[in-house]
Amino acid sequence: MSELTHAFSALLAKVYPAYFSNQEEVAQGMKLDGHSLSLTLPFVCKHLFETPGETLSESQTVIHEFLAEQGLTLSLQFDVASVLGQDPTGVKNIIAVASGKGGVGKSTTAVALAFALQKEGAKVGILDADVYGPSIPTLLKTQGQRPQILPNDKMLPITVNGIQSMSIGYLVEADSANVWRGPMASRAFHQLYSETQWQDLDYLIVDMPPGTGDIQLTLSQQMPVTGALVVTTPQDLSMVDAIKGIEMFNKVNVPNLGVVENMSFHVCTQCGHKEHIFGKEGAELLAQKYAVEVLQRLPLSLEVSDYVTEAVSPAHTSQVEAAPDDAAASKNTVAYLYRALACKVALALSRSVKAHQQIPIVKL
Repeated sequence: MSELTHAFSALLAKVYPAYFSNQEEVAQGMKLDGHSLSLTLPFVCKHLFETPGETLSESQTVIHEFLAEQGLTLSLQFDVASVLGQDPTGVKNIIAVASGKGGVGKSTTAVALAFALQKEGAKVGILDADVYGPSIPTLLKTQGQRPQILPNDKMLPITVNGIQSMSIGYLVEADSANVWRGPMASRAFHQLYSETQWQDLDYLIVDMPPGTGDIQLTLSQQMPVTGALVVTTPQDLSMVDAIKGIEMFNKVNVPNLGVVENMSFHVCTQCGHKEHIFGKEGAELLAQKYAVEVLQRLPLSLEVSDYVTEAVSPAHTSQVEAAPDDAAASKNTVAYLYRALACKVALALSRSVKAHQQIPIVKL
């Protein structure tokens, strides 16, 4: 370890202790070649080093000043590992996004997380697990599209701005009702997963059906799920159902990555007053009781739907890059909150214990 790489790893540990506390591990990912310093990380986190708008955050300013003083250019690379081992389907890690009940913004969170992970530097796909009421085609604006069948009889995922996607909604008519019993629904979903030609994904986001019934348990057990994210809202009823979601994943030995609280607060667009319309501290109490982290609190705001709408539009632009010039204001944008969530999820997975084994694929 050179003095320069040691100094830079110490600097990162100081400005971003939650991400780079292990200085020796960070330094091992550095390579100095003249005035070029490359940093390879096992989790995606571009926004920690990017410039939002025209204003640097305090941490980014410190990093940029160090590099300028040393006459260095930084090259950031990511080498995302598969927590469970090599997956023959072409997917490194599977993240289940779930909720104990419907109407809490689970599908929107799944899509927003997928695009945020992509902006952070990952290759991402999204799989719609709700075979009864698929939402992904509507959110991605891909209604009516059909996947291409490859010579190996696998389906090519439908790609939107770099995000690979698959849903039962691509295979049935939009107005038709899938009247299937649990085993049939589970089989249909597993085929969507295993018969799709995923293309070297770092993360596959699975938008789980709401609830904690037989289908949800079956899907959790049949897929090599790396970790689960539970989405809730501050209301007591939502919290009760979120507890069921956490317990479900505990019973099938799927690690809980944390909780996302939607509709956590509302900020008046006229005066800026922040109000907790549906209550507060519910997610915090939930996290303390079940030893899970509240990864993000998202506002009740049109910005949430605007973020997804912009992400899937042909002229896809980053709201972080177009954020307010004020650094503090940029950290309060929905785009920033989602990208911060993506980094936390990626970091949590990178710290998971790696079992060096082949992922078992269940054949039905």
